Amino acid sequence: MTLMTERPITIRGTESPSFEDLLDDLDELYVPDGYKAEIIKGNIVLSPWSKGYYADVMDLVCDQLRPHLPDGHRIGWGPLLYVFPGLERAYGPDIHAAHRRTRQTTSNRLDGEGLSFVAELTSPSTRIDDLTDKVEVYGKAGVPVYLVLDMQEERAIVFCDPSDNGYQAKYTKPFGEKLYIPDPFGCELDTAGFQAPPDES
Repeated sequence: MTLMTERPITIRGTESPSFEDLLDDLDELYVPDGYKAEIIKGNIVLSPWSKGYYADVMDLVCDQLRPHLPDGHRIGWGPLLYVFPGLERAYGPDIHAAHRRTRQTTSNRLDGEGLSFVAELTSPSTRIDDLTDKVEVYGKAGVPVYLVLDMQEERAIVFCDPSDNGYQAKYTKPFGEKLYIPDPFGCELDTAGFQAPPDES
């Protein structure tokens, strides 16, 4: 029997591989069921998949934002890898919106600069990176809106106005309230129902 824990597994090489080497390693890596793989800070990091109710929250976000998407953009959730070569990162965001042309490729390495929106739902294993490394990278890469749903603190944080130094603005609301999602969406996100269900006994 194999025990899977609620923490990421970092795979480090004995050398300092290049970003391209890490991407090639990621292509050949066997990722166990229940995990996703990303490149963060020069390492391949395996993180456990989300809890079941996270899927309902992701559907609620997608359903609300879909009518406000920029022309030609699509939103969804699922295992897609967006690559940021200049920042040497490759992320698989929980929710992602991008122009259709970004996805019209046979490669599994999608252009991170095609993103118009990303959202991450934190878990104990991913929370620090979601609130630090990814904020910096998505902002510097010019992703217009980054939404963090802090599932542990039950709050929604939206980062916007990207620049070469990262995001210049952020807004926070507790779950249950409405949070404005800025351009290119220009709509309110109702966070009612984002809280965890009662503990199962």
